Order: sequence, then structure tokens, then C-alpha cells
Amino acid sequence: MSPSINPHAQSLELSGIRKISNQLANHPNAINLTIGQPDFPTPMPIKQAAIQAITRNKTAYSSNPGLLELRQAVSDFFTNKYGFTYDPHTEITITNGASEAMDTAFRTILNPGDEVIVPAPAYTGYVPLITLAGATPIYLDTTKTGLIPDPAQIEQLITPKTKAIVFNYPSNPTGVTIPRAAMDELAATLAKHDIFIISDEIYSENTFAGGHRSFAQYPQLKNKLFLVHGLSKSHAMTGWRIGFLVAPAKLMQHAITVHAYNTICASVPSQHAAISALTECPDTPAIMNPDYIRRRDYVYTRLTNMGLPTVKPNGAFYIFPNIGEFNQSSEQFAQTLLTEAQVAVVPGTAFTKYGEWHIRISYAYAFDQLEIAMNRLENWITNWRNNERHIVPEPPIM
Repeated sequence: MSPSINPHAQSLELSGIRKISNQLANHPNAINLTIGQPDFPTPMPIKQAAIQAITRNKTAYSSNPGLLELRQAVSDFFTNKYGFTYDPHTEITITNGASEAMDTAFRTILNPGDEVIVPAPAYTGYVPLITLAGATPIYLDTTKTGLIPDPAQIEQLITPKTKAIVFNYPSNPTGVTIPRAAMDELAATLAKHDIFIISDEIYSENTFAGGHRSFAQYPQLKNKLFLVHGLSKSHAMTGWRIGFLVAPAKLMQHAITVHAYNTICASVPSQHAAISALTECPDTPAIMNPDYIRRRDYVYTRLTNMGLPTVKPNGAFYIFPNIGEFNQSSEQFAQTLLTEAQVAVVPGTAFTKYGEWHIRISYAYAFDQLEIAMNRLENWITNWRNNERHIVPEPPIM
């Protein structure tokens, strides 16, 4: 009898994002709007800091939680920008991207049989990590509450098995942010329950109006909060793989051990680059965001003029239009659009079943590419409307 692999691993499927983007090799003329990849280069001071680290042989292991100078810079960033403080010695760990920070947090707290509340539509990376830990995702449907979690619905989902709730705002895939008043209500509700909060705020610096409000700004939540952050989006450093996991010392002492056995430490040249990002290039997001806003406004206007119902995003660089008119599942629509219009988008079901009847478009791409893509999309929609007798489908039963 041959050995078997983890059934949780067997149940995993390739991300719905990659299912589409991996097909692009067969469509060389397609415009790719699938990946959340800033098209800006990493700023030069950051690259120079990494080069200097390499030439000066700063390439050995760091301590498990990362270079203290970087942890101090992370602490200073949160204090100066958002007014809350974490101890760089005991409450901050540098990880290999925000993805590893999420994995570390989940593996630190989850037991088989635990439940984790996940507001949906949700980023593709959360549910697989929850599943691998033997826990069960419990979806919070936000499609009827403006894509914002409703406190009353959260309370209805909490059971004795509930271990944690995950938040990701600004949101991937919707670009939605949570207004201050709604954050206050969520914080008041969460403070009443003995569950962990994992807040992925990787897009906080890509908030376009009103400023970002962090769950870490609520003292009543701090003792059960894991804050996930990083530099991939804010400083165009996706490939550098630098994330931050922030939590109270009583939680971090266990998370560091999980992190250490998983990866020992984050890439040291990348850590030196991250120090530069936080100390020499703090205004990088403010430089990039006006371009994202311009692209957001252009894509939103084009989609609206095409007659596609769309919530205008206030952060990240994604937009999530409704395509229910076309009598196709979101996966069928994405495949058809790629084949017939040479435009690659992500089907909404990549972000749980609550994303059905939507597609995700990334507008992190150059403006000229967005123009071509929107022209192709509009032409395809016009032709479809002129040539097809169609029936608007009933919404899926959730």
C-alpha cells in the first residue's frame, strides 16, 4: 500500500486567478487584467539598499523575527501614521510576504474543528490556509450589505467553535473600504466575543479617500488581534517578499516559533531594502495613488457607461462589476472574454461562491493597456447585445 498525502492538500485547487493568468501563454495578444501587480518599478533607494547589503555581505540569517532595525522602522511607521504602537522587540515579526504572515497566524491559533468567519467575496488565499489547518471557513455574505461586514450577521455566525474572524480592507477583490462609523460598530461587536481577529491590511496605503482605519486603532481589540501588513503593494515590492505580522507579545511568542520552523527568517537583503522603503521612501504610496485613482475613475466610468452595475472602489486596485446580464457563470464569462475579446479577467467565483455574477478587473496596469482592454470589452458587449436573445438569470441560491 502506497503512502497517502494530506487529504486537505488533495482538496486544494489552483487559485482561480492563476487558472486564467496561466492561459495567457496561449493568447499572446490578450490584455492581462488578472494580477494585482503594480506596474511601477521599485524605487531606486530601495534597490540600492539591497545591492549594498549584498556587496557588504549582509546575507547571513537574521534573527527569527527579523532585523531589529526593520522591526523598529515598522513600529515607527504604525505609530507615526496611525497612532498605535507595538514593541519592536516582542510584538513584530518580519515574514516572507503577507501570505506567510497569514499562514503563521492561522497555524498559531487554529485546531482541527475550529471555525473561522470569512467575509465574502474573499481573497483566494484565506480559505486554503484555513483548510490546511483542519479548520472550517464560515462565510459571511456581504453582497447584500454594500460589500461591508454587518455586525448583526457576524453575531449570528458565532458559535462555540468560532476561533477567529478574518478581515481584508481595503478589499481584494472589491476595492471596498469600511467607513469609520461602520468600523466603530464592528469593533464594539467584536469586543464582546472571545475570538481572534486577523486583519489583512496590505492595501491600507492604497486608500484613496477618507484615510485608512485599522483594527489596531481600537485598544479593546488589541489583546486578540493579529495585524498583517507588508510592502508588496505600497512600494511595488511584490517579488521582494516582505510582510509584517504584528500581535501582542503573549501571542507573538508562539507565532515566532511557527514562523521560525517554517522559514527561519525573511530574506535579509530584502529586509535591508524594506528599511529603506520605510525610512527613505515613505511617500511612495502618495506618488503612486494619483495614477491608481485616475485608472480607477477611467475604468469605473467605462464600465458604468457599458451598463455594468459596479460599486466604485475606494482602495486597492481592483473593481468588481456585475456580469449577470450575460446569462453565463462568471467562469464561463471570463473564458469567453479571453477567447473572443482577448481580455483576461478573474471570474468572481475565484473569491468564493458569493462572487458569482461578477468579474474582478485589476487596474494596476498601464493606462494604455486599460484603454485597449475597455475598448475590447465594450465591443464584445455591444456585439453580444446586438446578436443574442438573452434572459437575465435568476441569482444563485446561496
